[in-house]
Formats: sequence, structure tokens, C-alpha cells
Amino acid sequence: MFDPAGRMDETTMRHPHDGSAPELGEGFPGQRMRVLPQPLVAHARTQPATSQLLVTDAGFFPFAARHSTTRPHGAPQDIVMICGAGSGTCSMLSGVHQEVHQVEAGDALIIPAGIAHRYQADRSDPWTIWWLHVTGPATSGLFEAMDATTRQPVVRLRDPSRVVALVDTVLRRMERDETASSLVAAAGAAWHALALIAADRSMSTPDRAAPIETTLEFLRANIAERVSVPELATMAGLSQSHYAALFRRATGFGVLEYQTRLRMASARELLDTTDRTVGSIARQVGFADPLYFSRQFRKIHSLSPSEYRARKGR
Repeated sequence: MFDPAGRMDETTMRHPHDGSAPELGEGFPGQRMRVLPQPLVAHARTQPATSQLLVTDAGFFPFAARHSTTRPHGAPQDIVMICGAGSGTCSMLSGVHQEVHQVEAGDALIIPAGIAHRYQADRSDPWTIWWLHVTGPATSGLFEAMDATTRQPVVRLRDPSRVVALVDTVLRRMERDETASSLVAAAGAAWHALALIAADRSMSTPDRAAPIETTLEFLRANIAERVSVPELATMAGLSQSHYAALFRRATGFGVLEYQTRLRMASARELLDTTDRTVGSIARQVGFADPLYFSRQFRKIHSLSPSEYRARKGR
């Protein structure tokens, strides 16, 4: 059985979609993989539901001893690998600097199409990986959101099990058959997986992940409390300026705006699901003054709370 992700034993194994005939390899015990026929790939890329993102290949290699691939011209598709256990390395072969990137359990490795690269499992602790080859115009935006580049191709995942479950869903749908419905389901699960990786990138740097995430959890658990930036910075063990900068990088919002949006999300739920008065809802989400609450609500929604509820048909 050939290995579409590129297994080799000290020799180069090329991907079957590289335009060359695949060599034979023994594979890995327990491995799973699916590769779409090239004519089907060409057809699926013209269909509305798979034109933006299509999974062409997917697989699972457990304890992949001696797994190693070199692609001097890159792959035709973007490559996404999730390391579930063990470790390995990846080197981008383009340019003068060919830095070796360590890939550990809980990491995602992102390799854009057309980028020369080499990756291999650690000899003493070989990785277990789930992998996808994806193509389509949507991948560039998702990769950009991950901030995935040839200089920074590894993303540390906060919840690897969620991403692995989605990649496994992709593989199971492709193992089922090659019908349009299976390809659409695989594309949807892959899109979700890539979006989660992109979300994790914003919190992946060690100096920001732990302190910011701790305070975010505190804010989500205490929506009705107005907590100041100095208090949160103290909780995180950071200076106010450093904390505020990391907070904005992680969430896209300033601290006070983030708190307001949390409160408004809770207010929307109460307006949608209860008949309580606006004043009562305002107090529950931490606004003593209903008029001030209404002004803040309008800033975000361009509607007053009463108008919002009326538009929802209550």
C-alpha cells in the first residue's frame, strides 16, 4: 500500500497528486487513509459546496516509526498535520534559512502548498499524526488567521482533542464513500478544524496564554461584575500596559469592551427567552441604570432592547 502523506525509509516518497507514480511502502500498523482520484478532485472543485475548500487526502498514522518525507517542490495542496503523541521535526527548504521546527504532542503543523519541505518522526519517540491535504481559496484566509508561515508553521493547540475529533470525522466520511454528500461533510469538518486552529493561534504564545485565559474565564464567570484593568492585570501578574496589550491581541477587543459584549450577549439571551422587563435584565447583567444599559445595548446592536425584542417577535 502506498502512503499519500509521504512515508519513506531513507528514500523520497512523493505524494500521488505530485504528478509522479507512487512507490510502494509497508505502511504503519493500524494506519487509515483516503486519497481522492484526481478526476474527482477536479470535478469537486467546480461544485458550489466544495469549491472553496476541498479535502483531497486524509489519514491517521499511529506510532509512525521512520516516517519521513522530503518534497523539494512542495505539495500541490496545503498540508495540515496534528500531532497526537510522540514528536517530530519539520524544515522548510525554501530560502537561505532552513530552520528546524520541533513538533510535539498537541501541535498542529501547517505547510502551505508549493513550499519545499521535509518532515520526519522522532526516531526514539515517533509521532502519531492525523493529517489532511486541502485545497481551495478559503484555505489562504484560514492560514492567514493562524498566522501560519514558513518561519512559524507550528501552532500549539489549547484543546487538541477537539481538532483531532474533527479530522477523524473528515477521515470517516471519506472512508464511507466518494459521494458528493461525503465530500461536503468532510469539507465542513475540515473547515471547522482549521477555524479552531486559527482561534488557538491567538492564545498560543506561552507568555500570553495562561494569564490571559485565566482572566477571561474569570470575566465569563462573573459577567455582572465590572472588573477594572488594574485588578485583572494584578490577577494575571502583569503590568497594566502589558496586560492590556496581550488582552487585545488575544481577543480583538479592549478589556472594557470585551466585558460589555459579554454582558450584552447574556442580555440578548434573556430578551430572546424570557418576558422579563428591560430593567430586570439590566440589573442581572450588571447595569444598575436601565437607561445606561439601553444606551450601551444600542451602541452594539443599533437597536434599543425593546426594539430588539420586538424584532424577534416577542
